[in-house]
Amino acid sequence: MAEQTFIANIADHVEKTITISGWVYNKTSKGKLHFIMVRDGTGTIQAVVFKGNVAEDIFEACHTLTQESSISVTGKVNADERAKGGYELQVSDLQVLQIAEEYPISPKEHGIDFLMDHRHLWLRSSKQHAILKIRHTIIKAARDYFDGLGFTLIDAPIFTPSACEGTTNLFETDYFDSKAYLTQSGQLYMEAAAMAFGKVYCFGPTFRAEKSKTRRHLTEFWMIEPEVAYCDLYQDMDLAEGMIVSIVERVLENNRPELESLERDISKLEVIKTPFPRITYAEAVDILKEAQADFIDGDDFGGTDETIISERFEKPVIISHYPAAVKAFYMKREPKNPDLALCVDILAPEGYGEIVGGGQREDDHEALLKRLREHDLPEEFFQWYLDLRKYGSVPHAGFGLGIERTVAWICGLTHIRETIPFPRTIYRLTP
Repeated sequence: MAEQTFIANIADHVEKTITISGWVYNKTSKGKLHFIMVRDGTGTIQAVVFKGNVAEDIFEACHTLTQESSISVTGKVNADERAKGGYELQVSDLQVLQIAEEYPISPKEHGIDFLMDHRHLWLRSSKQHAILKIRHTIIKAARDYFDGLGFTLIDAPIFTPSACEGTTNLFETDYFDSKAYLTQSGQLYMEAAAMAFGKVYCFGPTFRAEKSKTRRHLTEFWMIEPEVAYCDLYQDMDLAEGMIVSIVERVLENNRPELESLERDISKLEVIKTPFPRITYAEAVDILKEAQADFIDGDDFGGTDETIISERFEKPVIISHYPAAVKAFYMKREPKNPDLALCVDILAPEGYGEIVGGGQREDDHEALLKRLREHDLPEEFFQWYLDLRKYGSVPHAGFGLGIERTVAWICGLTHIRETIPFPRTIYRLTP
């Protein structure tokens, strides 16, 4: 097989003869010409097959090509402003590897259930391709941000003996002669790692058995979770703010063609600069009252509440100091008002909801033990976690960024199911 050139690098090969291996995106024929749009995963290019430039059997074989047939095409690269991407391939040879059966996903409209049933094929569409390319950039930008600040990647376990916040929303599984749960978060383990390495993060899948049908929820999603020793709530906010700005800048730098193909209003991303607006829970409640929202002061914010609040701002809004009663046991209390937690959520603009949740952790052994008992959590499973407060305890803080919600916001998507290659919801476990 000839050496392969990738479409993404086509500009380096003008007036040269190259070979591209890929799939037929679409095809039109007119007399002595076949116009074949070829995709190879890095881009698309029009391959022009002129009857006078190829063997008769090759020209005839082009008649048999169907959408998603796999081919290798050899030809000369020409610059052409009229062509998509600015280049086309004048074909001199073509090899057919496989003629695809009638492709189930056609240009006509399909229902979402049909498309999700064919998710393994839907990934090939231009929109889904753009979304997942942007997802790739978001993940790399987040990791580069922490790596650039001297953080160490520490992997957290997927199986856990108990939960960060109780077992109500956890998937339970048999674990030899006992029970285990799929992790909600790597946070507790990152706290241990922070006491060893100072600045750490984990990146991996997390699982929530929430029977939620909203456009913002999946049962399996990915989070990046930093944890920092000698860090307070306000330094934690700064870290999260810097990460979000870094991610958006990277996407704008690397993925403008994908954003344009998604018809994303790029101007709404270009304003994502520091500083972000910062308000307290009490101030957020005032916004809801002013909007006459159906909300009870003291509750956690629901999706509708988050939308109302975020629509007041063109940038992500940082909200701190929630009632301790609605936050997890490990959140440190505000010294001047123990009814409040030193916690922070960040809501994406345009109604996309919470993308970051975190805060300062309780670093006092007796206070943490008291919280465990108040939440009726099994102390035996948290002895190692309590140990962290016995051997060199320090103020520390961290947060988790949900990858899928971040992708949904940056891409301007209406539903989170398109942000991950193979989504898992309460109704879907396949493909």
